[in-house]
Amino acid sequence: MVEDPVLKQRHEFHHPSDDMLVVESWVDPGGGVTPHVHPSQHERFEVLEGECTFTVGRGKVVKRAGEVAEVPPGTRHAYANKGSVQLHMRCEVTPPMTLEGFLTDVAAMSRAGLITSFGLPKGWTGLLAGTVLLKSYRDMAVIENPPLFVQKLLGDRLAPMGEKRGFVPGRFGEALGV
Repeated sequence: MVEDPVLKQRHEFHHPSDDMLVVESWVDPGGGVTPHVHPSQHERFEVLEGECTFTVGRGKVVKRAGEVAEVPPGTRHAYANKGSVQLHMRCEVTPPMTLEGFLTDVAAMSRAGLITSFGLPKGWTGLLAGTVLLKSYRDMAVIENPPLFVQKLLGDRLAPMGEKRGFVPGRFGEALGV
């Protein structure tokens, strides 16, 4: 179980096949993720308990237990638990690529106090870790802010410094001691 206290969620990862990753998530009220895009991945979210507000493209939709939200590759999306009870959902991701490492590294940054509730880095260490994160995973996930050209500019210049500080994709927790 990977815990992300800032984004108020916990994830459990399952690997039913080489072609699919299943992420089971528990999201506390007020938790969720900011808009982002997976250029090559399809996500199928199924709400198991509670309700989830999904942003897909520029629209919003609320899904409740038993309902599904589909996110095709290249589609801007986000989710939030705007309810008063814990959200429990399952997401099938195809192909899995490096999503598990990405979520694990974001959660480590969260536990170390290095990100805001908007998913932005805090402080110099947060910036270095964030640039390694963005550079390492940019083929799998692209966040909306800052703009992609800024992400690339920062990543290309600052990520080597973050790597020297021990930030290795999928293992941020070790570098941060969390």
